[in-house]
Amino acid sequence: MHSPDPGSLNSDAHVSTGEQHRLPYVLMRGGTSKAVFLRGDTLPCDKDDRDATILSLFGSPDPRQIDGLGGADLLTSKLAIIDPPTRPDADLDYTFAQVSITEPVVDYDINCGNISAAVGAYAVDEALVAIEEPVTTVRIHNTNTGRVLLAEVPVIDGAAAIAGPYSIHGVPGTGAPIALDFSQTGGGITGALLPTGNPCDLVETSIGPVEITIIDLANLTVFFTAASVGMTGTEAPGEFSDELLDRVSAVKHAAARLLGMPTDGLTPVPAIVSPPARYLSYATGDPVESAAVDLVARVVGGRPPVPHKAYPGTLAACTGVAARIPGTTVDQVTRQQRVNPAEIRIGHPSGVMPVWAAATLDRGLWHAEQAVYHRTARRLAEGSAFILRSALHQRATS
Repeated sequence: MHSPDPGSLNSDAHVSTGEQHRLPYVLMRGGTSKAVFLRGDTLPCDKDDRDATILSLFGSPDPRQIDGLGGADLLTSKLAIIDPPTRPDADLDYTFAQVSITEPVVDYDINCGNISAAVGAYAVDEALVAIEEPVTTVRIHNTNTGRVLLAEVPVIDGAAAIAGPYSIHGVPGTGAPIALDFSQTGGGITGALLPTGNPCDLVETSIGPVEITIIDLANLTVFFTAASVGMTGTEAPGEFSDELLDRVSAVKHAAARLLGMPTDGLTPVPAIVSPPARYLSYATGDPVESAAVDLVARVVGGRPPVPHKAYPGTLAACTGVAARIPGTTVDQVTRQQRVNPAEIRIGHPSGVMPVWAAATLDRGLWHAEQAVYHRTARRLAEGSAFILRSALHQRATS
């Protein structure tokens, strides 16, 4: 058998024949997540064609995402689409997409707080906003929720600062802190911070009645106690059995039905909360002491649902505000006597995440006054990705 010339296989000839489509991209880390950043005008307008392009870009569906840019993990199979602003109070439009690893699905019904920090840094580095030193405020219109969030990005010599003293559990090293304020995102999906009007509701599920709290801020979230689904609350990601995941899904589905929503979407995101307790960090193996946290939380998300290895920034903002509303399931498990009353320290699988939150009651309705946390972010790579046109054709005709 005649072997092909290896040089011919690696040349640009295949690109010029139209077998592959070139797509400019930037890869960024934000907090404990990574995402591919694309400009909206580089993607097809048709939704099916766009999703086919994204799936091919990430190498999905495939557990290893070996033929694409996906990282084979819920936290690294993420996409940020950046467009010019469509409202006057924003500097840009940002659409978040969670790309399934094992199914041919791209979900747009949630936002990612980690990647929101990266959007702020990206906006500065791409000069999408007027640069001010030492801090530039980026007004980000998140199209997933229809709300504007603020990112305060440290700037040095006209670029987003990278080096700094701030550390995040689940991310090696330190970096420059980006402050994210989600206080104006309440009611983005349902129109109200408390969609049911109640701090707590009792729902019937396949595992029996469960008390839940639904909060619509940053991401629509349903909170319930670990005890209500037979958990201790300190479980590591590898300790979630299929039975336990089914129990969590049962509560999520019941919350969706209560809101009149489909049960097969990513929201409301299920968050399991419990009182302060000691456990071992998934990231380092070091103990996280009970005194270091004000509550413990675990999150299940994605498609198929899997436990998070850290804690989403959007849910941290949501958790902090929920802890400020008397009677919620989060309030019930949160340490009330805190060293810093303005701070809520959330114990997650990889460590501790602080959030500063406040809520006020005005004429019978709760409103978020503060929902701030800090992340670090930096650009990891930029260049061209190559999409197989044959893959797009197969998806379009399948």
